Amino acid sequence: KRARVPEDAMIKGMRLKIGAAISQDGVTWGRVEGDDPSGACVVPYDTTDTNVGDVSMKAGIPEELYCGWPEVYVNPVAESDQKKAASDKKRDNFFMYYSTMLKETKEKAIGYATSENGFAWTKQGIVLKPTPGTLDGAGCARCNVVRKATLDAEGFWKEDENGWIMFYEGVSSEDGKHRILAAESDDLSNWKKIGLVLDVGESGEAWDAKGVGSPHVIRLDDGFFRMYYTGESESGETAI
Repeated sequence: KRARVPEDAMIKGMRLKIGAAISQDGVTWGRVEGDDPSGACVVPYDTTDTNVGDVSMKAGIPEELYCGWPEVYVNPVAESDQKKAASDKKRDNFFMYYSTMLKETKEKAIGYATSENGFAWTKQGIVLKPTPGTLDGAGCARCNVVRKATLDAEGFWKEDENGWIMFYEGVSSEDGKHRILAAESDDLSNWKKIGLVLDVGESGEAWDAKGVGSPHVIRLDDGFFRMYYTGESESGETAI
């Protein structure tokens, strides 16, 4: 069995927060001060934090140990709703999915927050948690969200009006290996797991035999999807 982390252990990275930066050329970046006193825009919800009152959140969400690896998706506006959306200050124009660990259960999970402007965020809760005895029974983390789409007769991508796929890193409770799994949603808030999409390398000598994760998927003009991911070998070496 895999060794458990001692209750009193100090683990680096357990106070991760999420910030924002802007750029005019994609090369030079400047930080944008968030609502948290530290300058971050999304922080763990922890009742022992003296600044917990500054965290905007939905009632009843679980306490967290960290927030990291943000994935931000721009909530699309239907053509018929564009005029209304432009003046709706309460619309969730941005969805952020982030990796966290739940304070009470020590489970690795994926939480989400929403924003009207992309800088001030409201935590909405957890969208994916481990399912005992499965390939993500020991944790869910590091995700990428893409809109569902199919090629039409003329060879152009036609996006689903209400359909998204989340690719995420699942940790098996059986062998401890990381694999890439997927979930789907029709509203960006509620997600249903659909299972394994990329397993570890078949051979023990494969460069990614020990684990695969941190997926990023793009659509190509030739009708294919392409996934970039991090892999780890049995010796512990990592590559993309």
